[in-house]
Amino acid sequence: MSLTDLILPGRVIAEMRSHERYEAIAELFDHLASLDAVPASRRDQALEAFRLREEECSTGIGHGIAVPHCFLSGLGEVVAVFGRSAEGIDFQAVDHVPASFIVLFMVPAAEHTLHLRTLATIARDLGQAEIRNRLAAAADEDDLLAVLSSLD
Repeated sequence: MSLTDLILPGRVIAEMRSHERYEAIAELFDHLASLDAVPASRRDQALEAFRLREEECSTGIGHGIAVPHCFLSGLGEVVAVFGRSAEGIDFQAVDHVPASFIVLFMVPAAEHTLHLRTLATIARDLGQAEIRNRLAAAADEDDLLAVLSSLD
């Protein structure tokens, strides 16, 4: 699995409008819904699942990365979106660094192995400082997608 398997064209926001983590999660979900990648009718259920996950343990993994995720019944595959925030969003990471790069994903219910593989892929690829620098310097959605595609 690679990030290009997860972050499809159109599923990138170059500059998020949100300034708070729950707003950011809603913004990213709404972006996916606007693309018909997830049913808009599942918004409340998904946002509650994300909220519960964040309360259990923050998804800010450090180095300016957050990976909000949840299980959602009715999905046939992992659905993901990438967002970038120039000012950063506080996801209460262990290192206290606001998240500039947010990968939100939803996994079909009970797909625990797929969930772990997805988390490992994101951590591996975004864990590289060079990649984060290239993502920070990207001009727009197309440039961000090109950086993510280079990780194959």
